[in-house]
Amino acid sequence: MQKKIILCVLLLLFSFVMPTEAGRKKPRKRTQPKPKTEVRIQEIDNYDFLYTGGEYDDDYYYDMEATEDLMEEAFKHIGARYRSGSKGPNTFDCSGFTSYVYGKMNIQIGASSRDQYARNIPITKSELQTGDLVFFTSPGSGHGVGHVGIVVDVNPNGTFSFIHASSREGVKVSQSTDGYYARRYVGARRVK
Repeated sequence: MQKKIILCVLLLLFSFVMPTEAGRKKPRKRTQPKPKTEVRIQEIDNYDFLYTGGEYDDDYYYDMEATEDLMEEAFKHIGARYRSGSKGPNTFDCSGFTSYVYGKMNIQIGASSRDQYARNIPITKSELQTGDLVFFTSPGSGHGVGHVGIVVDVNPNGTFSFIHASSREGVKVSQSTDGYYARRYVGARRVK
């Protein structure tokens, strides 16, 4: 009888620990573009393989691949130094970094953070996906756009991580919950 009780307790503990451990092992969750078909399918964790077989059009798969290529290019520059006005490839300012990364994909998004904010499609925080542009004020911009980054990951609670050229640390990944960025968030744009 004691063995059964111990076994039950161990199984209960194991069932509580496993989902927590599984969540920690994921390096980052990449969001997928929404399908362009009329029927919208809500993604469930990482079960994309269940939805193959014609329900997504060819652009969906192309966009996933393009987003991964974009992120790969962005992460190649982690640690690159910040230099005001620099457009890469060895040093960047914030808009120089985003325009350089998108430029490698043959997409022109604008030269300055303000231009990138004005030229691309406005989206809400709840619509954020990997590859979207996020904008912040900077000490010299007042309440206007002064800084830009590229979304890396979006969490279910609406927070996100983004890669950008920081004036102090160069190209790095930051969190939207960091006090500095949480107070300065302006909005987001999807690249046309």
